[in-house]
Amino acid sequence: MPELPEVETVLQGLKANIADKTKVEKIIIRFPKLRWDIPEQDLNNNIIDQKILNISRRGKYLLFKFKTGTMLIHLGMSGVLKLQPLSNGKISEPLKHDHVDIILNNNSFLRLNDPRRFGALLWAKGDVFQYKLLHHLGPEPLSSDFNFEYLKNKLNNKNIGIKKFIMDSKNVVGAGNIYAQESLFLSKIHPEKLAKNLSDFEIKDLIKNIKLILKKAIKAGGTTLKDYKNSEGKPGYFQQELLVYGRANQKCVICENILKELKIAGRTTVYCSNCQNDDKNSSCKKSIKSI
Repeated sequence: MPELPEVETVLQGLKANIADKTKVEKIIIRFPKLRWDIPEQDLNNNIIDQKILNISRRGKYLLFKFKTGTMLIHLGMSGVLKLQPLSNGKISEPLKHDHVDIILNNNSFLRLNDPRRFGALLWAKGDVFQYKLLHHLGPEPLSSDFNFEYLKNKLNNKNIGIKKFIMDSKNVVGAGNIYAQESLFLSKIHPEKLAKNLSDFEIKDLIKNIKLILKKAIKAGGTTLKDYKNSEGKPGYFQQELLVYGRANQKCVICENILKELKIAGRTTVYCSNCQNDDKNSSCKKSIKSI
């Protein structure tokens, strides 16, 4: 599933190439039933012959700002949004799961491919941040709003495991399964430790490492898992730097203990039982910087 770094990578590519530069000439909708029905009439009435004023992101939603509202795109479980050139003024032949093409006036087009159809293409009027799918979202993890005071207050009396807590987008967006595991490993926090029991030091360290991991993943172009590609059709490379995700039964890169796995909210979670525990006398004295 494309997570925040993957969506941010797509965003950066699109902003550099089409934001505040292009108009929409035509939209072709081949399959209108994704996670929610695509609002064909709203899109035809509001984006045709209109300039894309800006492209931004809220959580994993890409937001295309137009004069009369905002087009939202979510990539779901396996969606890919690619910017492709026209050939002699024509789009390339669509493949089976190429559901939507947005033809632009700069000799290019946006193509939304979504094999599982869990993605979305929607239209919002007015303040998009008050839209029903966005208004409940927690702070962006790389923003100043995601800070010690905020997280300490949110963790207070929360009787759930910390991994489940940080993966809830109502608490913070973007700390998905991959990046939650990596951040907790760097912070030496067991993924099932109760959220309310984190010390002030652990809270500060976790915030720091969530930001660090996400920044590194964005810089690497995201993590390539199965069919993820960025807006130019290129894979991400952060998978080469993963320390625990997908490494069950392999040696911990810090202490060489064998990594274990468990299920949390139906998701596989890999951790080091030596590094990530509350035993102050643990034999694990190394930090990630010593690797």
